[in-house]
Amino acid sequence: MLKMACCGSCVCSRCCCRDGEIRTPEELTILGETREDEDEILPRKDYESLDYDRCINEPYVEVLEGLDNKKAKKYEAVKWILVFAIGVSTGLIGVFVDFFVHLFTQVKFKLVGSSVEECSENGCLALSLLELLAFNMAFVFIASVLVLIEPVAAGSGIPEIKSYLNGVKIPGIVRLRTFVCKAVGVLFAVAGGLFVGKEGPMIHSGAIVGAGLSQFQSITFKKIHFQFPYFRSDRDKRDFVSAGAAAGVAAAFGAPIGGTLFSLEEGCSFWNQALTWKVLFCSMSATFTLNFFRSGINYSKWGSFQLPGLLNFGEFKCLDGDKQCHLWTAVDLAFFVLMGLVGGLLGALFNCVNKRLAKYRMRNVHPKAKFIRVLESLLVCMVTTVVVFMASMTLGECRDLTSPVDNSTAVPMSANEDVNSTIRQFFCTNKTYNDMATLFFNPQEIAIYQLFHQDATFSPVTLSLFFVLYFLLSCWTYGVSVPSGLFVPSLLCGASLGRLVANVLKMNLGMHIYSGTFALIGAAAFLGGVVRMTISLTVILIESTNEITYGLPIMITLMVAKWTGDFFNKGIYDIHIHLRGVPLLEWETEVEMDKLTASDIMEPNLTYVYPHTRVQSLVSILRTTVYHAFPVVTENRDNEKEFMKGNILISNNIRFKKTSVLTRAGEQRRRCQSMKSYPSSELRNVCDERPGTEPADEGRDILQQMLERRHVPYPNLYPDQSPSEEWSMEERFRPLTFHGLILRSQLVNLLIRGVCYTENQSSASQPRLSYAEMTEDYPRFPDIHDLDLALLNPRMIVDVTPYMNPSPYTVSPNTHVSQVFNLFRTMGLRHLPVVNAVGEIVGIITRHNLTHEYLMAKLRQHYITI
Repeated sequence: MLKMACCGSCVCSRCCCRDGEIRTPEELTILGETREDEDEILPRKDYESLDYDRCINEPYVEVLEGLDNKKAKKYEAVKWILVFAIGVSTGLIGVFVDFFVHLFTQVKFKLVGSSVEECSENGCLALSLLELLAFNMAFVFIASVLVLIEPVAAGSGIPEIKSYLNGVKIPGIVRLRTFVCKAVGVLFAVAGGLFVGKEGPMIHSGAIVGAGLSQFQSITFKKIHFQFPYFRSDRDKRDFVSAGAAAGVAAAFGAPIGGTLFSLEEGCSFWNQALTWKVLFCSMSATFTLNFFRSGINYSKWGSFQLPGLLNFGEFKCLDGDKQCHLWTAVDLAFFVLMGLVGGLLGALFNCVNKRLAKYRMRNVHPKAKFIRVLESLLVCMVTTVVVFMASMTLGECRDLTSPVDNSTAVPMSANEDVNSTIRQFFCTNKTYNDMATLFFNPQEIAIYQLFHQDATFSPVTLSLFFVLYFLLSCWTYGVSVPSGLFVPSLLCGASLGRLVANVLKMNLGMHIYSGTFALIGAAAFLGGVVRMTISLTVILIESTNEITYGLPIMITLMVAKWTGDFFNKGIYDIHIHLRGVPLLEWETEVEMDKLTASDIMEPNLTYVYPHTRVQSLVSILRTTVYHAFPVVTENRDNEKEFMKGNILISNNIRFKKTSVLTRAGEQRRRCQSMKSYPSSELRNVCDERPGTEPADEGRDILQQMLERRHVPYPNLYPDQSPSEEWSMEERFRPLTFHGLILRSQLVNLLIRGVCYTENQSSASQPRLSYAEMTEDYPRFPDIHDLDLALLNPRMIVDVTPYMNPSPYTVSPNTHVSQVFNLFRTMGLRHLPVVNAVGEIVGIITRHNLTHEYLMAKLRQHYITI
C-alpha cells in the first residue's frame, strides 16, 4: 500500500514559495520535529499502483504457447480496430458536447441580449440580470449535482489521467458513471457562464473511452461481457488510456500530433514505437471525425473538413497587398521573451492563489455535507454572472465599427462577417459597439477569436479590466465541484494581455506589428506559466494556428514562461496532484540522490508467503496486512550460520530492521501459530534439521551447496519452534531465499475458487486456473473480507508457485537510487524486490519509496547519520 502525505504545506504568505523549502511529514518524523496546528497537513490518502510489468506465470505461459503467428496478427488487428473506435468515439463525444453547448449558449445570449436592448430604454436592467442569473444558476446546479453523483468527475480530469498514466490507480477515474457525469456536466458548466473550458474534460472523456472499449465488458451493465480477456491487464489498459487521452487533445484543439506528444510528455512512463503509431492513428481518427461532423452541422457541407477542433484559432494572415505587414519579425522576439517572463510570473501567482483556495476547500468545504459544494458552485456562478453583467453595462467603451488606426494594419469589421455578427451594442449607438460586452457576452472561443483577429478594436482600459476580472474569477472557479477545464480561460487571459501589449506598442511607440501575433504569444505565455507544458503545448498551438512560422516564438515563449514559473512553484496540475497525496514519479531524480542506495530506501519489514502455505495462514496474512504483493520465499536454516558470519549485506539488512523487531517477531508468531504442522511429508526433504543443528557440510562453499540443490527449486521450512523474545537478532531475521512475487488479488482469487490440496495428496492434484479465470474479475478483484470462511478448510494447502511471477525485476542493495528510479519508472513497475548476491530478499521498494518527499527525508537522515 502506498502512503503519501499531501504536499500542501507551501504557505502563500511566503508567496509562491519554492515547494522544496518546506520539510515534509516524513522529514519531520525522522528529525523528531512536530508541526504546529495551524500548519497541519491535509488528510492523507492511500493509493494503489498499476503494474506495467507482465506477470509471466504458468497460466500466461499457456496462453503464449497456444499463440501462433496467425493469432498474434489477429490480436494486433484487434488493437488497431480498437484505437480507431476510440478515436471515432472521442470525436463524436466532442461533437455532442459542442452542439449542446452552442445550443444552450445561443438561446441564453439571444434572450438576455434582447432583454438588455429593450430594458436599456425602459429602465428594467434588473430584470435582464435576473434572467441571466436564472439561466446560469440552473445550468450550474445541474453540473454540480452530477459531480455529487460521481465526485471524480469534478475538475478537468487531467491531474487524474496524468497520475493514471504515471502508474497510480485513482478509484473510479475511468468508470462509465464518471464518463456520463463528466461529459454531460461540462456542457452545463460551460453553458452556465462559469469561466471554465471543455477541452480538459475532453481529455478525461477520451481516456475513459479508451479504458472502457478495450475491456470488452461493462461492470455497470453486467450483460455486456465478451469472452476476450487478452487486454484485461494494467499494461494493455494503460496503452488504450494513453490513446484515448491523446484523442481527447486532438479533438479539443484539432492537433493529433500535439495529442500524441501530450500522452508522451505528461503521462506515460513506458513508451515504444508500436504504441506511438497506435496513439497517432487514434488522434487522427478523433480529429477527422470531429471535423467531418462539425463541418457538416455548422456549414451543411459534409466532407468539407473546415473545423478541425473544438477551439478554432482562425487563420493568421496579413491583408493582401500590405507589404509592410509581417506576422512577426526578429525584433519582436525580444518582446516575446519579456511576455514569457511576465506570463511565468502571472502563472505562478495564479497557481499559488489557486493552491490556497484548494487547501481551504479541502479543509472547510469537502468535509461538510455534500450540498455545501453545490452552494459553493452556485455562489461562484452568481458572483461571476453579476460581475460580467455589471462590467459589461458600466465599464465598457463604445468603439467605432471600423478601426481608427492606420490602414497599414487595420482590418475593417466587415471583412469578417462571423466577427461582425458577434459584436454587442449595449448602450451604444448604431455605428458603435460595447467592447467589454463583446468579450463577456460571447462564448469564450469567440472571444479568443476576436482578440486574435480584430485589430485595435478594444481599448487598453477594457483589456486591463477584462484581464484582472477574468484572472480572479477563473482562479476562484477552478476547483469548484463542476467539470471544468483550464485551457480556454488561460488562453483568454493571456490573449487579452497580449492585445494590451500590442495596443501599447502600436499607439504609444508607433510600431508596425501584427496584433494577433502578440495576442497568440500572450495566450501561450500565460497558459505555459500555469500548466508548465513545453513540447506538447508548442505543437498544439502550432497545429491550432496552422502556421508553422509561429513555431520559434511559441517555443521560446513557453520555455521562458516555464523556467520563470518553476522558480516559484510547480504547474497547476502537479499542485493538485500533490494536494491529493498522489505519489507521482518525476522523469528523473536529483543528482544528490545518488548518495543513497536501494538498501537506504527499501522497506525491510517483509510480510511473505511460502510456496506451499496453508489456507488459514493465507487468510491470516491477508486479513492482518494491507500490502498488495508478497514475496514467495523459503528460509535457509542450513546455510544460516555461514550467511551470518560472512555476508555483510545480511548484517546491513539486520541494521535497517532494528526498528521493526517487535513487529516482525509478532508477525512470525502469528504465522507459526497457524502453521504448526506445515509442510506435508513430501516437502520435508531439505527441512528436517533443527534451528540449532550444525550443518553437515559446514566447511563447503555456499555457492556450491546452492548449485547442488538447484533441482529442488522451492525448499520449505518446518517451523517447529515459535519465535520468542529470547531469540537473537539473527534468529529473528534469518535469510529468505527469494523465488517470486504474488499479488494480493491473485491469492484472494485462489482462495475463492478453492485452488488447494490436502496434506495427504500431491500438489499436482490442486485445481488449475486458466488465464481467463485469473483475469475474469479485472479490474475489481474480490476482497478477502468478501470470502466466506465457512466454505474453506483451514488445513488445506495452497501451491502458489504456478501463479506467482517467478522472474520479476530485482535490484541489489548497493544499486544507486538513480538506477532504481529509472528502472522502476521506465518499466512501469509496481514492486521492486531488493535481492542480495546469494539470492536472499532483504527488502522491497514501492512507488512510495521513490517519491521526492520520501527521498529527501532519507537524504536528510543520511546526512544526520554521517
